[in-house]
Amino acid sequence: MKTARVVYAGAIHEGREENGQLILQDGRTVSEEEVQWLTPLEPQTVFALGLNYADHASELAFNAPTEPLVFLKGPNTFVGHRGQTHRPSDVTFMHYECELAVVIGKTARNVKQEDAYDYVSGYTIANDYAFRDYLENYYRPNLRVKNRDHCTPLGPWFVDAKDIPDPMNLKLRTYVNGELTQEGTTENMIFDIPQLIEYLSSFMTLSEGDIILTGTPKGTVNVACGDEVVTEIEGLGKLSNTIMGGDSE
Repeated sequence: MKTARVVYAGAIHEGREENGQLILQDGRTVSEEEVQWLTPLEPQTVFALGLNYADHASELAFNAPTEPLVFLKGPNTFVGHRGQTHRPSDVTFMHYECELAVVIGKTARNVKQEDAYDYVSGYTIANDYAFRDYLENYYRPNLRVKNRDHCTPLGPWFVDAKDIPDPMNLKLRTYVNGELTQEGTTENMIFDIPQLIEYLSSFMTLSEGDIILTGTPKGTVNVACGDEVVTEIEGLGKLSNTIMGGDSE
């Protein structure tokens, strides 16, 4: 099942996707344009992977990591489907990152790879914009690169894990103003989902609602104010976002 959170008629509603339509909990059918899309869940601790696809690491002239390169993201960074992300006026290189977002469904500590999927409740799409001008170095990602307000669209749907039988074989695509600019597959991750859950849970407790953003393949290009960016993952839908000028208020 695909579920969402939206604002409609002044109230927050949960909804579901059915035959391409958005059905609210009270049974009303509304169009995508009639609602304000929220993130499909309220993120708790969010872990983001850097350079988790070898082709993307090469694209940025980095060596592929031998251990997961993980950093944290604050709740201020997330915005829903059809939301806006601001491009700072001093940035010369801002690019999207289409990522599979893995949602933890229950408390996880010292989980082994063979049991990892038992702790996954579902998946959604993240577009984790990066502001490369602010990157200090490979080992210490600058907070400004990945933690600006509304820099990470998330959604539109939360998809139950049982509806994605093989999350390690999903196609990812990004379109800028309708043009295909990025294409890859989750099977090319350096560290797959079970490895990431085992790694993270080996030194800290993962909780329900935590999210792991699993990295992006090659094909990241600079985006400009006014661009519409659509990130798509097989089985999860399409996440749309618009780039605006200036810093967010």
